[in-house]
Amino acid sequence: MADVAALAGVSSQTVSRVSNGDPAVIDSTRQKVLDAMKELGYRPNSAARALKRGEFRAIGVITMGLSSTGNVRTLEAIAGSAARAGYAVTLIPLDAPTQDNVRGAFTRLDELAVDAVVLIMEVHLLDTTAPTLPPHVKVVVVDSDATGRFPVVDTDQRQGARTAVQHLLDLGHETVWHVSGPEESFAADRRSDAWQAVLREEGRRVPPAQRGDWTPESGYRAGLRLAEEADCTAVFVANDQMALGVLRAFHERGLRVPQDVSVVGFDDIAEAASFIPPLTTMRQDFARVGELCVDAALRELRGETVTGVRLVPTTLVERASTAAPRPDAAARRGAGGQH
Repeated sequence: MADVAALAGVSSQTVSRVSNGDPAVIDSTRQKVLDAMKELGYRPNSAARALKRGEFRAIGVITMGLSSTGNVRTLEAIAGSAARAGYAVTLIPLDAPTQDNVRGAFTRLDELAVDAVVLIMEVHLLDTTAPTLPPHVKVVVVDSDATGRFPVVDTDQRQGARTAVQHLLDLGHETVWHVSGPEESFAADRRSDAWQAVLREEGRRVPPAQRGDWTPESGYRAGLRLAEEADCTAVFVANDQMALGVLRAFHERGLRVPQDVSVVGFDDIAEAASFIPPLTTMRQDFARVGELCVDAALRELRGETVTGVRLVPTTLVERASTAAPRPDAAARRGAGGQH
């Protein structure tokens, strides 16, 4: 810094003010300092500046792996929003949902020096044994069951599932079958609960749910079972990847979508419009969820009180995989006919 000051003909304090973006420095002086920095190859030490200011301009993200479409797209949005605000993102993915892994992730983020943490995980993993972060570290959670403990941002899972089921009932289907996500997933539970609630409110039979694990393979296995149900004319699948497996199973069993069975997914992944047929699905606004996570974290860092839950609504995207039921569809399937 002293070398830069000498070359630019200014004080070390002026070099420091330029390094910190002080608007009080006049433009001509600022340019002299910047030119001197460039000539000497000087770069301010961001770690030292962070220690001096007491902030690190970094947001940590703990997430349950990167295989989930929702996690990846939310993370992408968080990183973009953070970068636009001048913050870096430190990522710690967990390979298993255990308390030890969660505690270890918190400890690592403390060592890596972050100002805020976004947790893309289900809040039941955060029990009282989890280590306490330093007081300056703010927390935002992507899980609508985390009410009361931290600011929460999440997709409105229940609203999305209710819309999907109601869409199929409005088309004239007597009931709606369901391929759910894994048992340990709260998001899967919320979608399944909403599916059941709509059917009961409408006075419809609630068929047994078929359990999947978010993968196309599990959707395929569930689809093979559903193909044996003669009265199955409509299916709500808890995510698009399992819906892809369901479509394959129906095709192999000679069932046409949507002529024999209508299918609705959840997520609106990039490939959903290229399925055969193109998939009707519930679009999650992952970008908005990520933006609101960063917004909540930055507001907390500014000293604002941030509480409550901010739910981002989903949108029904109608494509070619849903239609009104054919009057003879169940009879033809019950007769074992191939189409």
